Amino acid sequence: MIKSLLSALCAIFTVQAHAAEKKPNFIFLIADDHRWDAMGTVQREHGERARYPWFETPSMDRLAAGGVRFRNAFITHSICSPGRAGFLTGQYNHVNGVLDNGTHFPVDSVTHATLLRDAGYRTAYFGKWHMGDQKGPRPGFQHSASFINQGIYQDCPFEINGAMVETQGWVDDVSTDLAIGWLRQNRATEAPFSMVIGFKSPHNRRGGENLPERLRSLYEGKTTKPTPNCAIAAIYHKPLTEADKGRERGLSANSVHLDYLRHIKGIDENLGRLLDTLDEMGIADDTVIVYSSDNGYFLGERGLGDKRALYEEGLRIPFIVRYPRLFPKGKLIDEMALNIDLAPTFLDLAGLPSHPGIQGASLKALALGEKPADWRTSFLSYYRKELGDTPTCHAVRTETAKLIVYPDRPEWTEVYDLTNDPYELNNLPADGPLAAKLREELDKQMRAVGFTSFRDLRKK
Repeated sequence: MIKSLLSALCAIFTVQAHAAEKKPNFIFLIADDHRWDAMGTVQREHGERARYPWFETPSMDRLAAGGVRFRNAFITHSICSPGRAGFLTGQYNHVNGVLDNGTHFPVDSVTHATLLRDAGYRTAYFGKWHMGDQKGPRPGFQHSASFINQGIYQDCPFEINGAMVETQGWVDDVSTDLAIGWLRQNRATEAPFSMVIGFKSPHNRRGGENLPERLRSLYEGKTTKPTPNCAIAAIYHKPLTEADKGRERGLSANSVHLDYLRHIKGIDENLGRLLDTLDEMGIADDTVIVYSSDNGYFLGERGLGDKRALYEEGLRIPFIVRYPRLFPKGKLIDEMALNIDLAPTFLDLAGLPSHPGIQGASLKALALGEKPADWRTSFLSYYRKELGDTPTCHAVRTETAKLIVYPDRPEWTEVYDLTNDPYELNNLPADGPLAAKLREELDKQMRAVGFTSFRDLRKK
């Protein structure tokens, strides 16, 4: 009897030890231009301040309810390719070399994909890559099914492991189909996997032809609300006329906003399909899922309808992490998270050391309620002028304030007390006490990541 009991206990401990040693799977879902508040759970949280309180995203809400949502997540360079490169490498863009949308991602880069692959993971990439017109298998990923540059929304040709293949249907449906197909085909393989799915939405969302038929008339009759900063211009623009207040650089706001939200609804539906697949396959508990975006987005704030600018709407991104085996459910975290934290988080959860070149930090401890003593209370962000009229600028964003510097136009310096002025309406004196404190912090953050100026980068 005692011997049988000991054998049973030994078996239980063996199973538990095996479960503890089991490497998690990883799925990173990255949208294009999805701002932080375009999510049902965030709209409900905003209450009377909500811009689109009727908007629902049940799958994103499901992900957040089952995991951890970082309410203060940011991008370090608010533009598509640089944002994506930061997620992959865990580095600022002056380090990883991708500073605009036309640069190919260096094929010899060290990324979470290359490090996980070398540790025995199966790696795969699906959907939007968007590093200029880069072709060929995606660096670090053993399997890739992706389209070139921006692709198209309907019947988009995909390059699958280097070979062009015609597809039918809405591009984000196709990316999800291919990802789910790969999961099912590889279900018998014991090695863990790390997968990225890049959604094209909600980028360039204007016009019903960019949407699947099922979404084209969704939200008819609905309206979105303006915010106080929809009535003021960016500091580098002329003041808005009464006719332009609340509009996106002259575009009719409401129809554009509705198409934007319809695209996100399409992502939400595909996220739901993926979550259901993980449940059906019995691997949901062992799979880390992260949902985020390559940058923020403006919906008429300061007359803008793009990203790039370093106001809050351009910098803030959604960031949800679910890992049922380890992380609590429905947890909200207000400490600052950055896109460059993804790579070190994946490595940490996989039991691998962080690579020496990584500048981000693992989010694992925060998710478990263990705030590191040295966790960031500020960060550097920047933008090097590419397209459009947003000038080159860099900024420091603390938990309570922000300083934006325009190197070629010092008279445009912006200083905001975010605690009392969350919409950045009141530009404080550039020679005042808050500005002086923020300049010291900006210098500190620039030194910490080895950034001096974009002019100095050109000299190297």
